[in-house]
Amino acid sequence: MSIDVANESGVPADEKRLSRLARYVLDAMRVHPLAELSVVLVDEEPMTELHVRWMDEPGPTDVLSFPMDELRPGGQDQPSQPGILGDVIICPQVAARQAEKAGHAAQDEIDLLCTHGILHLLGYDHAEPDEHREMFGLQGELLAGWRNSLETAEETADQDPTR
Repeated sequence: MSIDVANESGVPADEKRLSRLARYVLDAMRVHPLAELSVVLVDEEPMTELHVRWMDEPGPTDVLSFPMDELRPGGQDQPSQPGILGDVIICPQVAARQAEKAGHAAQDEIDLLCTHGILHLLGYDHAEPDEHREMFGLQGELLAGWRNSLETAEETADQDPTR
């Protein structure tokens, strides 16, 4: 699986963590191992330009998704088709403001936005109440699983006598 993470925002970010998160989400959604994904962090000016151009909305937004090959999640025993999933664009400055309002860390907000953006690339939406319930429920499950995997990795590292 090819996951490219680029930080063009000027804000320090943990690109390796974002790559691991994206891989976790794509694996959980049974996306084909040959699929390609790009995650780009940008500052408010380019995000505003993208938001105005593609959504006809003023100002910067937190995340935008640009699907390419319209891949969908895989099934129980079969991954999705291979192809280019698309681009997730995240604005860390907007994420930081949202995190402060929500009372959690900016990195947690960026994790949420990355997961949210990937779900949009996989065809999920939240315009209708049923879609909203499905997408946000799945987003919550994925993030809970991700956090559990981080805690398990930390516990394993803490128990490693070579550390």
